[in-house]
Amino acid sequence: MLARSDVKSFISRFPSFEDETLSMYYAPRMPKAMIKETEELIALARKFNDEVARPLCLELDRKTHEDPDYFPVELVKKANEWGFYTLWIPKLFGGKGYNMPSISYFLEEIGSVCLGIANVIGVHYLGMTGLMMSCNARVTKKILHEVVEGEKRGEPCLLSFSITEPNAGTDVEEVELEAMGRLGCHAKKVKGGYIVNGSKIFISMGHLSKWTVLYAYTDLKRGADTKVSMMVKVGMKGFSFGRHENKMGQRICPASVLNFEDCFVPDEYVLTDPESLKSFTKHPSRDMNMRHIDYVFSISRAAVGAFGIGAARGAFNAALKYANESEIDGKPMVTYEWVQCRLAEMYANVRLGRLTYQEANYANQHRGPYNLLQMKPMYYYLKYMPLWFFNIILAPLLNRSIGTWLMSKWYLDWQKPEDQSLTTGLASMAKFCCTDLGVKNCQMALELMGKAGLRQENGAEKILRDAKLLQIYEGTNQLNRINLFKSIIAPAAPKATFFEE
Repeated sequence: MLARSDVKSFISRFPSFEDETLSMYYAPRMPKAMIKETEELIALARKFNDEVARPLCLELDRKTHEDPDYFPVELVKKANEWGFYTLWIPKLFGGKGYNMPSISYFLEEIGSVCLGIANVIGVHYLGMTGLMMSCNARVTKKILHEVVEGEKRGEPCLLSFSITEPNAGTDVEEVELEAMGRLGCHAKKVKGGYIVNGSKIFISMGHLSKWTVLYAYTDLKRGADTKVSMMVKVGMKGFSFGRHENKMGQRICPASVLNFEDCFVPDEYVLTDPESLKSFTKHPSRDMNMRHIDYVFSISRAAVGAFGIGAARGAFNAALKYANESEIDGKPMVTYEWVQCRLAEMYANVRLGRLTYQEANYANQHRGPYNLLQMKPMYYYLKYMPLWFFNIILAPLLNRSIGTWLMSKWYLDWQKPEDQSLTTGLASMAKFCCTDLGVKNCQMALELMGKAGLRQENGAEKILRDAKLLQIYEGTNQLNRINLFKSIIAPAAPKATFFEE
């Protein structure tokens, strides 16, 4: 038997032990007020489901089939009235400042009724994340204040995230793949800004967003080294909308084509480019671009995992309701053991998947993009200081270069590579595990319900249509498996390479 000193020595050589006990290690560090906050948001989501989402979801789905060009403008206004588009904007930028991990629980709750409605709300925060993780404090403050003011005026100001290209697709989400993909969105540096030509596709809520985070490249052959991120507003000359995709699932949330023809974006809306990165970090542009992408998707993929568990819950609820209301040979269907076993497995899938996205959130919270906001002193400071203090005392500092310098140093320069690998790897795992479980539960529900499951009014077939899309966006599930291998498994298997030569 090993002596205690031998065990300590053994553990010290395997830092992954801390990763294996992530929840146990970090749960005590979590501010206790986060629990009450999260419960408040779940209650708010349930109230919204009862009053808005559940009565509307099937009706809106039918509308999109009758009119493929239908846009859910009234739903967006309703979500804005409920304050949903500022809940997770930090108070530093004028929002309500709820803790970021709570968005996963909120989106799971909404998604258990309708994933399309959940995405109408949630994709706005993908845009916010892309904006904030650029670390450009001045532009972030300006845009997010517009969102807050739009809510007050009853004029929703939504953000979208434009990264996917017609001939590149998933390639834009890995720097190694960017070199292989056929990039098409070109940014030419001119006096006072950039001229952009190209297009983006499958941009969720593109037609209904006022601002989009746009990625373009000064050299299409060297995308990872020449990436430029910028904010483009509806109405800018040269920016127009293309078609609205006629999707199979999540039809309530539009997916748009965005076109840029000699679109001039002034320097004041440029978030990052290779030159600006040089002033904040000594690391190569490609490394910083990968870190930026990893941190954006570490957040969004955990949220998509929550979408997947929302779908798993919705399918379970539909199957349980059907089993309670149906009979086989004069006996309630739910009394048969084979039915109980099916329902038990579906319920277990929900609980197991939730643990997976929670683990990703722990990593984001303590070793990733949430870490500054969720540190106990900072969290309580942001929570209890009045909003006027931020507006009068701190907000002016964001317009100065020191604000951008501090954000860039914290998120781009000072983060450890192993923390980046852990957060992006666990987020990818949550994404493909939870969405696959969501689809599995939908299939099990349809098998249990038989022909009744194919009737639109029973909801199960819609949940499956909605859930299938989850396996594609935020990186296909195949890409996310590769990212998990690259980020966490490959360092322990040095002979493995990310791509086969």
